[in-house]
Amino acid sequence: MVRIFKIVATLEGLSLLALFFIAMPLKYYFETPEYVRPVGMAHGILFIAYVVLAFMLKMEQNWPVKKLLLVLVASIIPFGTFYIEYKYFSKQQQS
Repeated sequence: MVRIFKIVATLEGLSLLALFFIAMPLKYYFETPEYVRPVGMAHGILFIAYVVLAFMLKMEQNWPVKKLLLVLVASIIPFGTFYIEYKYFSKQQQS
């Protein structure tokens, strides 16, 4: 479960960065809006998967509420998921 969460967290973080730093600048500065919808959709799906997996891991590993809230808040901050993956999951065994 941790392995899947780490993959989804990385993809979610990359999709957020792609949305903020590629798709949205293309839309607003170069008048090319067609990239926002697919990148935004991918990010939305990955965000939902990240949140669902975070709740599943909370139950499986008996996380305190504070850790769950940190993991969830990190999903809306650029580079946040990378920090969480490094801080909480880099030393754990993959399952």
